[in-house]
Amino acid sequence: MKSERTKQKAENRKQQTAPCFLTAAGCVLHSETNGFSLIELVITVSVLAILTLGVIPLVQVSVKRQKEQELRGALREMREAIDQFHREAVAGAQMQVNQQQGQTTAQQEQSGSRPNPQGGAPNIFADPRVRVAITDQTIFTADNPDRFPPDLDTLVKGVNVLPISAGNLGRRGNMNFTATQAATEESQQPKIKVYLRRIPVDPMTGKADWDFRSCYDPSDSTSWGGENIFDVHSKSTGVALNGEKYRDW
Repeated sequence: MKSERTKQKAENRKQQTAPCFLTAAGCVLHSETNGFSLIELVITVSVLAILTLGVIPLVQVSVKRQKEQELRGALREMREAIDQFHREAVAGAQMQVNQQQGQTTAQQEQSGSRPNPQGGAPNIFADPRVRVAITDQTIFTADNPDRFPPDLDTLVKGVNVLPISAGNLGRRGNMNFTATQAATEESQQPKIKVYLRRIPVDPMTGKADWDFRSCYDPSDSTSWGGENIFDVHSKSTGVALNGEKYRDW
């Protein structure tokens, strides 16, 4: 009898303590589950941080390369405009000399004489790339006899031009026109030609501000003489991806 009571008490005690063990086991299991999720989170954040640190330099290089391409395009656009202006300004100077030294082709043919390469208006061969000549020679000062643009604003505002045949240059330098052709072309009125739509913005500085060099400045000059604009450079002191300085481009 006594042994049965003892056995019953032991079973009751076992039933009472069992939930505690289960609860404790459940707590341990729950804690272990939370710890595993935290480790995963730390690993994920670490991997993302490493990837971010690797991607940021690539993005920076890509942005820099794009700006360099924009800078090269802006320099090319301005230099082509300067060269075209110079060619047509020289053609305008030749036109002016022709008009001062001899009669026009139409006047010579009307008088019964033929253009004489040995006398009268000189037969100057024009640059085949030139279709018009700048007629306004007052924009060139005595310090700019080579007739490069005095400033970038002149390229944006434009200048008066005429077809090269209108000033006795003839098409591609050919003086053998008919009187009707010459009279028709010489009667044309000057038109304004624009060489630049706008002054480009330097992508490295964010400003439409450039360094200039005249045709009389040394190639290594750090200051502009102011006579004309022979070349343009960036004002940025930065270094390109290829190791060159932007201001040397």
